[in-house]
Amino acid sequence: MVSKRIIIAGGTGFIGRGIATELVRRGADVVILTRHPESSPAIGRHVRWDGKTLEDAWTREVDGADAVINLAGKNVNCRYTPTALAEVDESRVNAVVAMNTASARSKRPPRVLIQAATTAIYGDTGDRWLDESTPPGYGVPPLTALKWEHAFATHPTPATRRVTLRISFVLGRGGGALSILSMLTKCFLGGAVGSGRQYISWTHIDDLVALVVRAIEDETMSGIYNVATPNPVSNAQFMRALRRAHGRPWSPPTPAPLVRLGCFVMRTEPVLALTGRRVLPKRLAEMGFAFRYPELAGALEDIVGAGAVPSSSPSPIAGAS
Repeated sequence: MVSKRIIIAGGTGFIGRGIATELVRRGADVVILTRHPESSPAIGRHVRWDGKTLEDAWTREVDGADAVINLAGKNVNCRYTPTALAEVDESRVNAVVAMNTASARSKRPPRVLIQAATTAIYGDTGDRWLDESTPPGYGVPPLTALKWEHAFATHPTPATRRVTLRISFVLGRGGGALSILSMLTKCFLGGAVGSGRQYISWTHIDDLVALVVRAIEDETMSGIYNVATPNPVSNAQFMRALRRAHGRPWSPPTPAPLVRLGCFVMRTEPVLALTGRRVLPKRLAEMGFAFRYPELAGALEDIVGAGAVPSSSPSPIAGAS
């Protein structure tokens, strides 16, 4: 990957930093597009963009790039007011339209465009297995996710290979929702949430980064991929594993009414904690992608650095891991 120029839009967040760090380590010229280049972490080169306007500074970087990775968009961890939802949708759609337009207009279009998406597109589906062919679900998170993907699909880049990564709950150090759950668990508040039966589909940050590297280099990759290990777990299993990893005893569950109250105080939505999905990485299995951390036990041991945890429910894909 030495000397490759790779653009990351929205590259200052938890996932973006992980991807950028690995690409820099591999010798790539990494360009981070950010609203605040002067205060961004010192990884790669930083170029200002506002997520919607086609400005010369960043479009010049896209022209001739080996890869563009678009992670940009407002986080859904907020109250679902009409104003907040409009901001989420507009930030994601605007970034997609701007990036796709810049790529399509380039004299030397990027070789590959990797677009972030989310497994939330499937909705709250109980214990049903979901793969890339499963239609979108219902409710606010699926609708937001669908608008994101629709913008990407309806703004083509004919000369550029396109990959959409539907990303699940990403586990890693120094960011993401796991840091909040770990803090609560260490404070003896790591019980199951709601019924505890809702599924959590997840992936280790290192596996997500490895997949992005492969998407850059593997010219056969194209279309939509679920980014989740073949071993999702229930919320109760996840929290039990996290307690063991942190060396904490049993903690009482948090009933749904208390979850709703806590989310109101924290200005977020209970749907993020009380719903779930059981996602299968069917297309990754078909192309032989091997997860370094296919089981929750190994993932949490690497991140938290303690304890063995029970294995999760089996996947219907033989040898998927």
